[in-house]
Amino acid sequence: MIAELVSSALGLALYLNTLSADFCYDDSRAIKTNQDLLRETPWTHIFYNDFWGTLLTHSGSHKSYRPLCTLSFRLNHAIGGLNPWSYHLVNVLLHAAVTGLFTSFSKILFGDGYWTFMAGLMFASHPIHTEAVAGIVGRADVGAGLFFLLSLLCYIKHCSTRGYSARTWGWFLGTGLCAGCSMLWKEQGVTVLAVSAVYDVFVFHRLKMKQIIPTIYKRKNFSLFLSISLLTFWGTSLLGARLYWMGNKPPSFSNSDNPAADSDSLLARTLTFFYLPTKNLWLLLCPDTLSFDWSMDAVPLLKTICDWRNLHTVAFYTGLLLLAYYGLKSPSVDRECNGKAVTNGKQNANGHSCHSEAEYRNSEIKPSFASKAENGIKKNVSQTTQLPSTENIVVLSLSLLIIPFIPATNLFFYVGFVIAERVLYIPSMGFCLLITVGARALYVKVQKRFLKSLIFYATAMLIVFYGLKTAIRNGDWQNEEMLYRSGIKVNPAKAWGNLGNVLKSQSKISEAESAYRNALYYRSNMADMLYNLGLLLQENSRFAEALHYYKLAIGSRPTLASAYLNTGIILMNQGKTEEARRTFLKCSEIPDENLKDPHAHKSSVTSCLYNLGKLYHEQGHYEEALTVYKEAIQKMPRQFAPQSLYNMMGEAYMRLSKLPEAEHWYMESLRSKTDHIPAHLTYGKLLALTGRKSEAEKFFLKAIDLDPTKGNCYMHYGQFLLEEARLLEAAEMAKKAAELDSTEFDVVFNAAHMLRQASLNEAAEKYYDLAAKLRPNI
Repeated sequence: MIAELVSSALGLALYLNTLSADFCYDDSRAIKTNQDLLRETPWTHIFYNDFWGTLLTHSGSHKSYRPLCTLSFRLNHAIGGLNPWSYHLVNVLLHAAVTGLFTSFSKILFGDGYWTFMAGLMFASHPIHTEAVAGIVGRADVGAGLFFLLSLLCYIKHCSTRGYSARTWGWFLGTGLCAGCSMLWKEQGVTVLAVSAVYDVFVFHRLKMKQIIPTIYKRKNFSLFLSISLLTFWGTSLLGARLYWMGNKPPSFSNSDNPAADSDSLLARTLTFFYLPTKNLWLLLCPDTLSFDWSMDAVPLLKTICDWRNLHTVAFYTGLLLLAYYGLKSPSVDRECNGKAVTNGKQNANGHSCHSEAEYRNSEIKPSFASKAENGIKKNVSQTTQLPSTENIVVLSLSLLIIPFIPATNLFFYVGFVIAERVLYIPSMGFCLLITVGARALYVKVQKRFLKSLIFYATAMLIVFYGLKTAIRNGDWQNEEMLYRSGIKVNPAKAWGNLGNVLKSQSKISEAESAYRNALYYRSNMADMLYNLGLLLQENSRFAEALHYYKLAIGSRPTLASAYLNTGIILMNQGKTEEARRTFLKCSEIPDENLKDPHAHKSSVTSCLYNLGKLYHEQGHYEEALTVYKEAIQKMPRQFAPQSLYNMMGEAYMRLSKLPEAEHWYMESLRSKTDHIPAHLTYGKLLALTGRKSEAEKFFLKAIDLDPTKGNCYMHYGQFLLEEARLLEAAEMAKKAAELDSTEFDVVFNAAHMLRQASLNEAAEKYYDLAAKLRPNI
């Protein structure tokens, strides 16, 4: 228990500084803009949508079905809203729990000695976990890891009680339920069933490759056959249900997500896919260079046999095969131990044919009841529980390293990443066990005390270095700017582009522009970066340049609705109404099929229709405007804020003298957003027109109260007062409006007109002069 507590405490302590971190990278889409987290969204939607809130059967869905993780986010949101502290706290606590469970699992393999302690500390401190723990969306991997270990521990209990206790099937049921929960946290969780089978065959039954098939068919091992069969059945059922639920179709990804998958060259695809596991293992062994994103050209394609990285691939698979051979080979009949023969491969309590006294002292033999078969007759006898041999642990470690990683290998379907550090959270358990069992084997093998101490302290120093790297890496995850700057050397295009967004939000305009241009230097066809640069230029009134980059963005991605939207707005403001109309119409016709974020696309399409309606409205085509507004209402997604659209519907009906319809839509606008100022003003005008003067005045005053700095509010109220022949009050409102919006021609001119109506000719002349300066050509 001490080892578990200390390891968990280290896992907790290393990540305490992440509690003050902000939302970073993917957190925005999974949490900030995910409608499934909102109280008003039925919680059952979580079970029909993917991790990002897109309908699972939609053609653009990532098919990442993780409802239990999303449900945990929803609980976080219900308790703490969008305060990142509570989200980070849950991640850190989950990691501490996983570390404790992993240490308990290690104790089953290594006993109560310090090697269990080493394995637990190594897992707690490994830097590869930083993305999974410090990044909030990494909770999917940590949660899956928690239920992965619970499932595996339940199966170990099932094996130890099988054949003499009815409770054994309760443990098996726990295995299945926890495996299902692990899969509902993240897809790779289902692989625990395969790892459990490996444990049963190679660790619990200590079988070698030549013994597997004959042993399974022996009558006395029917229980083994039954357990493996049930594991297979349950795993197949879970995978079948998962495939059916996501529409029986694999996800589709863009070229930048996984360039190798999109390569036309079979050789390049093959060499790259064989190399990527090598790169992942290197990140586990030497996590010196880590990055928030490994997509695009972060790992260049291997296009020829002559690429020197192929040597790494050969070395990796050679080592893997040698380890597998070492773990699976049949033992020799006679072995030598200090000059004495050990017959039939029998091993002592901690799994080695030859051991030092030190290892004996660190291997505790525990009494337990086990089922023993003699001549086909089962007896319940008391015997000692032997710890697995080094070979057994190597096989189990390899299975724990490889099997959970298989879904990320592009073997069965293409994935949406090149390398993802958080995907290595569960495989790192196998890695930690391999390092530990390797160090232990060397420790036992060498005879000199100096060498034993060297091996022990080298392993301890590795844990210290891992812990220091984790602490340093956690600093990168404190905020988005630090995170993206840390990724420039690995993925400069993505890092510079994301950094540009951060700098823009900080109003560092020139730095943001430079960052966007740096991103485009490395990858010139990134539609998102072209669009973001265009948006930055548009917001700084550099409209010609903005139109150029929007055109490039559309050329790179013809379905980028937001680029059409902003192009149309610029053209409309420049008076190029026909071009603007065609742009808006083209945008409205773009389908949302195979798009990564269909919700954002639908919002942009709705905005295009809204602006097209405004264009028709300004041209006096009110019927056409209403038709377009109605289409916008039909297409708008749940997250779209409809108050302006509803208000414009009311305006169109008002112009057509359909006052009841106009009032309905004004009220809808106010219902959707109670502090929507334009709706207060337009509804006030309608109330005044229909003789409800006192009500109208209340709405005008409410608009002023909502934003006392808006000259337009005073202007509308002044016009109302003028119509009521309250000339001096109207003149005061006119002056206030002109003072606040002294650069707006319409406001200044109307103020002058109202002052003249109030016979304040000197003040009126002043504002007429100002209006003339604003538009000297009129």
